[in-house]
Order: sequence, then structure tokens, then C-alpha cells
Amino acid sequence: MTRPKIWAIGGGKGGVGKSLLTGNLGINLSQAGKKVILIDGDLGGANLHTCLGVANPDVSLSDFMTRQVEHLSEAAVETPVPNLKLISGAQDILSIANPKHAQKMRFLRAVQTLEADYVLLDLGAGSNFNTLDFFLLAKPQVIVVIPEPTSIENAYRFIKSAFYRRIRHASPTSQIRDLINETMDKNNRYGIRTPHELLTHLRNMEEDLDAFVDQQVNAFRPKLVLNQIRSRSDIRIGFAMENACAKYFGIHLDFVGYVDYSDIVWQSVVQRQPLLIHHTHSPITQKIKNVCENLLKNRKLEPQKVM
Repeated sequence: MTRPKIWAIGGGKGGVGKSLLTGNLGINLSQAGKKVILIDGDLGGANLHTCLGVANPDVSLSDFMTRQVEHLSEAAVETPVPNLKLISGAQDILSIANPKHAQKMRFLRAVQTLEADYVLLDLGAGSNFNTLDFFLLAKPQVIVVIPEPTSIENAYRFIKSAFYRRIRHASPTSQIRDLINETMDKNNRYGIRTPHELLTHLRNMEEDLDAFVDQQVNAFRPKLVLNQIRSRSDIRIGFAMENACAKYFGIHLDFVGYVDYSDIVWQSVVQRQPLLIHHTHSPITQKIKNVCENLLKNRKLEPQKVM
């Protein structure tokens, strides 16, 4: 059986439009004839069903986590969009917001066996280990940011945490895992404050770690989407974040698109009418389609073509 392509949409901060983007990316893929399953991975505050205009489902991720249903596919419900199904986020059971390790691993394995062309994970706010592990499962890994200082700061923190988590998972020795654990504290004894400093330290530890470091850097390449853009200076934030990640983190970040601020966005949420269904010819809709195309083609924006 062919495994689905898994996309994750995160970013650290709530209220930046992750669910809105996830839902409309899923609709765009399904309209192209792809079989798509959306998963609301915000285990503490699921709302993806609202963005899709779907009533609160009777079955959700909670039922899979608590083994009320054995297979994750049994938690998938139909949406008004052909080829598009939804697995709603956990409801009512507070403990599911912090699943046990065995529950999380069972979920991660189940996602990879879903019968779909694409599975899109809408992640919750924050940088807890569960959210990071869901994010790292996917490719592409999408980060949504709005042009506000708190959102940008949270995005940098999320990128750093995800990268450290990735290296820890891939570490060939317990010594490196212990180092990662310690350097997550900014007051660590090594004085390591950024991923770039961590990578330099790893290279200096042993010569044969060069290949390991290169592999981790090349394999981790998150995609950036800016939402609620109001001006050209807002767009420049995307390219500035690319440069900052390369310079201070030693990490590649690809700016793949942006979505303008518009009243029709919040209206679509209030009215439970997805943009790609009820605002087909809107410039906002086209921007989302552009983001989707860039993700599919692993392509990023070029400054000279945008500014």
C-alpha cells in the first residue's frame, strides 16, 4: 500500500490562521481529484470542522485515542467537499490534550497507513513535544506566521524547538541526546543559544559527526506562509525570516507564499463557508492556490518577482 503524503501546518502561536489554511489547502487538493484527509491535531482546542462548515462530528480523534474505534479511518467523517474527509480533534476528554507516549506512537503509526493521497495535520499552538513530533512526521512542514512581533518570535522558537527535537530523535549516541537536552536550556554550561552554535559544537566534538550534521540540516527545511498581509513591508518579513534562519540558526527556511488580510476571511469562518468553495474568484483564494502549488512543486518565492 502506498503511504499518503503528509503535510503539517503549525507555527507555535494560536490565532494566526492555521486551521483556515489547512482547510482550504485540503479543498484545493481535493478539487484536483486527490483523496484527502484532514486531521485536527489541536487536541486542546479543535475547530477545523468549523472552518469547513461541518457540524461537530459524533466521532473524533478522542475515540481513536481511547480505543472506542480501533482504526483511525473509522474516525474520519465526510465533508461537503468530494474527496475530502475530516478527522476532528479530541473533544471533551481533557487528558487527550496530553496523550501518553503509547497513544501518541499509535496515532503516528496510524496516520501513515490512512488510505489517502494526502493527509494534512492542523497543529495546535505551542511547542510541546507532541506537537513537535506531529510536525516532524510531515513533509512539507508548514509554519504560519502573521506580521506581528509575538507571532514572529513564536515561529522562531517553534523552528528551534522542532530542529532540536529532530536532532535528538536522530542522535546516534546518548551523549548527543544528553547534549540536546541540556542545550534546550538557554543557560546551559556550553553557552549554546542557537541551532547554529549547536551545530558548530557538534562538528567540533568529533570529525565523523560532520556527515550527521549535514544530513540533519539538509533534511529539515520548513516552509513559511505569511497570513494577514496588509502591505509590501509585511511581505518583506518572509524574506527577512529566511535570511535570519540561515544566518543565526544555520537552517533553511523557504518562504512559499502569503495571504492578504481581508474581511471575507473572517466572514467565511463566521458563516462556515470555506473560501475555496464560496469565494472561488477572490484574490485571497488565488493566493492560497499559489501556496498549494508552491508546496507541491517544492518551490519558494523569489524576492525580485514579488517586491
